[in-house]
Amino acid sequence: QVQLVESGGGLVQAGGSLRLSCAASGLTFSNYAMGWFRQAPGLEREFVVAITWNGGRTDYAASVKGRFTISRDNAKAMVLLQMNSLKPEDTAVYYCAAGAVARHAETDYDYWGQGTQVTVSS
Repeated sequence: QVQLVESGGGLVQAGGSLRLSCAASGLTFSNYAMGWFRQAPGLEREFVVAITWNGGRTDYAASVKGRFTISRDNAKAMVLLQMNSLKPEDTAVYYCAAGAVARHAETDYDYWGQGTQVTVSS
């Protein structure tokens, strides 16, 4: 049974930082690209960032580029999302996902976590 478990969310003031973690089990982690998506209240889930199976390529949404950094540790089957200079508009539930390719579409991902809430106060 594949499980993706996010952690690290919380409440932070604008300009602050958070680091999200996603721990994977039940799959050969190094075979999968990983992505982070987010969903704000009343809005559709949107792509944030993706990383290839070996970390060799990353792809960021324009709204987070330069502020967020994705990384992965295949030995630990974990993917991290370092979020700096947070803005109120970053408030959302953040989901990690595993798929065959590091792309933007939700349909490219086979497995999803339950999500972790990030709230940025102004």
